[in-house]
Amino acid sequence: MKLFDLSGRTALITGSSKGIGYAIAGALASAGARVVLNARSPDALAQARNTLAAEGFDVHTAAFDVTDADAVEAGVLQVEAQVGAIDILVNNAGMQHRGNFAEFPIDAWHKITTTNIDSVFLVGRAVAQRMIQRQAGKIINVCSVQSELGRPGIAPYAATKGAVKMLTKGMAIDLGKHGIQVNGLGPGYFKTELTQSLVADPAFTAWLSGRTPAGRWGEVKELAGAAIFLASDASSFVNGHILYVDGGITASL
Repeated sequence: MKLFDLSGRTALITGSSKGIGYAIAGALASAGARVVLNARSPDALAQARNTLAAEGFDVHTAAFDVTDADAVEAGVLQVEAQVGAIDILVNNAGMQHRGNFAEFPIDAWHKITTTNIDSVFLVGRAVAQRMIQRQAGKIINVCSVQSELGRPGIAPYAATKGAVKMLTKGMAIDLGKHGIQVNGLGPGYFKTELTQSLVADPAFTAWLSGRTPAGRWGEVKELAGAAIFLASDASSFVNGHILYVDGGITASL
């Protein structure tokens, strides 16, 4: 089990005050990592930190805007100076905005692309520059089944997650020679704050249950194993791969 042991390693998880990011932070902490939660709200971060710390985990916070290049550079610098060198980065920050393509607001397009794509580039670049100096590191970009599949009303979101998939592969190619593995984690449909309206919709849940071989929504705790694998030495020769945790939805027509 030493292959999956993250003791002594520092992990920065963006967008981790709730939802999938929070679940991944808890998973990495359970494997021994020192975790740094990131979001824009200090209050939300403090609440998340307190909850994880109550479980005995080593938890820190870093409040900065992952879409602001200057804020990212300052935030990463502060984490490395105050907590430790970042061994693991999870680019999880993201958002959804549903709407018909022909009427999709331009400001919403810019917001979703900035949040979902620019953040991966900006934080990934800032952390990678330091990982290169150490010739080691793990970067996990949170993709989605929408990196592969579309649905009505989410064309811009699907475009952003397709971009994150290809950015992941490009990062893996450029950084692999420096001992850095860059992979994607692709959740299917999970019960989170972001999907609460869909979970509460009987028609959508019925459709999803019929469409997914597992026949149900995913629980965020089911992402733990995949996240630990991609963050650990167990995946030392896995690079540029997107690991879908989706109950089989991408395998079925």
